[in-house]
Amino acid sequence: TRHVALRFPEGAGPAAEAERRVTSVPELFLTAVKLSHDNTGARYLHLAREDTNNLFSVQFRTTPMDSTGVPHILEHTVLCGSQKYPCRDPFFKMLNRSLSTFMNAFTASDYTLYPFSTQNPRDFQNLLSVYLDAVFFPRLRELDFWQEGWRLEHENPSDPQSPLIFKGVVFNEMKGVFTDNERIFSQHLQNRLLPDHTYSVVSGGDPLCIPELTWAQLKQFHATHYHPSNARFFTYGNFPLDQHLEQIHEEALSKFQKIEPSTSVPAQKPWDEPKEFQITCGPDSFATDPAKQTTVSVSFLLPDITDTFEAFTLSLLSSLLIAGPNSPFYKALIESGLGTDFSPDVGYNGYTREAYFSVGLQGIAEQDVETVRTLIDRTVDGVVEKGFEDDRIEALLHKLEIQMKHQSTSFGLTLTSHIASCWNHDGDPVELLQLGDLLVKFRQCLKDNPKFLQEKVKQYFKNNQHKLTLSMRPDDKYHEKQAQMEAEKLKQMVGSLSPKDKQLIYEKGLELRTEQSKPQDASCLPALKVSDIEPTMPVTELRVVLAAGDTPVQYCAQPTNGVVYFRAFSSLNTLPEELRPYVPLFCSVLTNPRLEEEDRFRVLVRMTAQELSNGVPDSGHLYAAIRAGSSLTPAGGLQETFGGMDQVRLMKSVSEMADITPVLRKLPLIQKHLLNCNNMRCSVNATPQQMAPAEQAVGSFLRSLRRSQREPAHPHVVEKPAHGGSDGNRQACGSQMVRKLITDPAFKPCPTKTHFLLPFAVNYVGECVRTVPYSNPDHASLKILARLMTAKFLHTEIREKGGAYGGGAKLSHSGVFTLYSYRDPNSVETLQAFRKAVDWAKSGKFTQQDIDEAKLSVFASVDAPVAPSDKGMDHFLYGLSNEAKQVHRERLFAVTRDSLVAVSHAYLGTASSTRSWAILGPENAEIAKDPSWVTR
Repeated sequence: TRHVALRFPEGAGPAAEAERRVTSVPELFLTAVKLSHDNTGARYLHLAREDTNNLFSVQFRTTPMDSTGVPHILEHTVLCGSQKYPCRDPFFKMLNRSLSTFMNAFTASDYTLYPFSTQNPRDFQNLLSVYLDAVFFPRLRELDFWQEGWRLEHENPSDPQSPLIFKGVVFNEMKGVFTDNERIFSQHLQNRLLPDHTYSVVSGGDPLCIPELTWAQLKQFHATHYHPSNARFFTYGNFPLDQHLEQIHEEALSKFQKIEPSTSVPAQKPWDEPKEFQITCGPDSFATDPAKQTTVSVSFLLPDITDTFEAFTLSLLSSLLIAGPNSPFYKALIESGLGTDFSPDVGYNGYTREAYFSVGLQGIAEQDVETVRTLIDRTVDGVVEKGFEDDRIEALLHKLEIQMKHQSTSFGLTLTSHIASCWNHDGDPVELLQLGDLLVKFRQCLKDNPKFLQEKVKQYFKNNQHKLTLSMRPDDKYHEKQAQMEAEKLKQMVGSLSPKDKQLIYEKGLELRTEQSKPQDASCLPALKVSDIEPTMPVTELRVVLAAGDTPVQYCAQPTNGVVYFRAFSSLNTLPEELRPYVPLFCSVLTNPRLEEEDRFRVLVRMTAQELSNGVPDSGHLYAAIRAGSSLTPAGGLQETFGGMDQVRLMKSVSEMADITPVLRKLPLIQKHLLNCNNMRCSVNATPQQMAPAEQAVGSFLRSLRRSQREPAHPHVVEKPAHGGSDGNRQACGSQMVRKLITDPAFKPCPTKTHFLLPFAVNYVGECVRTVPYSNPDHASLKILARLMTAKFLHTEIREKGGAYGGGAKLSHSGVFTLYSYRDPNSVETLQAFRKAVDWAKSGKFTQQDIDEAKLSVFASVDAPVAPSDKGMDHFLYGLSNEAKQVHRERLFAVTRDSLVAVSHAYLGTASSTRSWAILGPENAEIAKDPSWVTR
């Protein structure tokens, strides 16, 4: 480490001299620069790395002492306009005025983080300016607090006779969050294991406490927490540091004086004896066995996360204890057959000042709680006595070393998230990045003391009195009781209102509606222009050769840090229809050895069924869209079979089977079709030096597979060449990548309406329309239109007015145009908003500026960075040549107002197109009495 004096920009005065600590971190190919600002005490970390995807983030230590959700509502509200950028919602507006590769904000238990990334230097300065002004000088208007946080408002804002209800984006978001039983469990676990300070509350907000937050409290929380003295700035990438420092000083830091923030989190007082708690949750509508819906876990408080080496050791120890079928807890708990999967938050959790380790089971019978506790204690004793096999430790360290070499496109985001918690509590973020040093030290400790890990298990698990047993069982009336408590809260608040208050609420509701419906002027915000977008795209060099007879293999030389990435793609064209639903299960078995044994297979099925059902609340909008699209294209039906609600329900029924052997017998049949050279093509991404050995390895892999000519199960299989050479010249690569595609000449798209009845407090709504695929000239206009409808119409209607957490429109490669909403208090009203969005598009009520913004937004995703491991994938998977992509690019540039109005009429107009709908959500009287809807 060398020390260099660094002056902050001229005019910052000699006091702004800072000590600059520069540390090289060769294992991550970066150099770290640590600074602090004299005048305010703000801290700064810059990670210089040859990566064009540059990232900025600023984080504040936010330590609420109640569950009103103040840090979360503040995170939403600061993004609704600031002094320099007084327009409404600059955050969402910048999504369409920039080429950002990422923009978001996160509220954790004890910090709030605001990151963005982009590859364009001017864009970086624009976004930095908007972010700095938002966090340090927000307007925090009362109307924004009402929209984003909570408000009392008439169900129909224009009818003062309609009942008053709670509304607000965060209020509905948190209601959605707590329909997820895993979240209920995790939240209680943290609150009860760390009960002394900020970790005992819900930082995101408890829906029953959110209505206690006042606008004055929100502004006060901002004043005490969002100050440079309580801030940590982070930049990453290849843009020059000095420019960042100058802009941050100029636009923010120079306007503040140092304060002493009182936001630090004291250490949790350790317990003298273990504790236990029981909680309840809603019933799981996908539970494989209604009598087995209890979850139990045992958790242990661990040391402070700022002790970097101890934290590293404990996180590795946690992986050894629970990861993979050979780990002690997997063998003891999962293979016992008592439950379906590990309990939520299993393993090492390093997101609080003191870490914790948690292990247990979900999907157990209530009477098995004691058995599980005994198994956990017995497993701990066993590890203290026997330790771990050397080859398991070695395999884990090897995996860590590969992870260090793997380059993701969002490496800056990964790093800012990785260091956030430790840095938040004044730990050294650079130490955390020096994984090489930590690994060397870890190996040395094992060498010096072979019982090193056993002693840790004894110290932190066996002899630890700060131990919490938490169990959660379903209560059929849970959601009813929550709704009742919300109704009582509402009644109590409405009951205390005077007629004058009620009149004021009615007027404010109308004012908010008017405000939301006003045309918005975003001209104060900086923006890139369409001319800033590169006219041509960089070409990826590929070569395709035939291996082991006639299996095409695509080779793409890339700087992969010495890691070889291999993929095999197998066509399903010979697979009989009745085996298709079991392909996802086959894939899980393929990557989990020894699963042909019935007991292990049953365990995998249970875990898969549990994971699928747990994932529904988080991905409800995707399930709705997959179902709505399933009747529109031949591939849509397959997507529903593989990844839709059909798959969730199939896995539930398989996990309930008394005899699972009929399913197990299907797997070898699937293997014959899928692990067959004739149905396969492969790809390799590696460094040029690794290509020769990689080619040999691929050849011997393919020779080991069967090769048999099978009749296609489907009579209509067409063979489509995808040009292999980067110049599209067939001779250049000596062969062609042939794709066997199934067509169905008799297929007729048909409209469907499905309502999945689920015990949620919110809805997920999807509507799909069949349009035209990527290769059609109109596809580009539809793509821009989807973005335009999201930004200029659906966002306002569904989120701002409707109170849903999100909503929008998107277009798939295959030409399915989807309108969706996420965590939505409405359903039928949202379907009406979708109709209005189409009318809006047909009327052409948008400006050239709107179209340019939509183009910027679409190009931001078209030109999103691609990792070396993924280069050439669109050619390999979809047969997209460089030329096809360039043609599509030129079509995007050429989109006009006329072409947008034309495609709205041609494809989205009701008469001319086939569309389908799906809703996941609670009982719905209107849908129930409409016979065109099928309820499932």
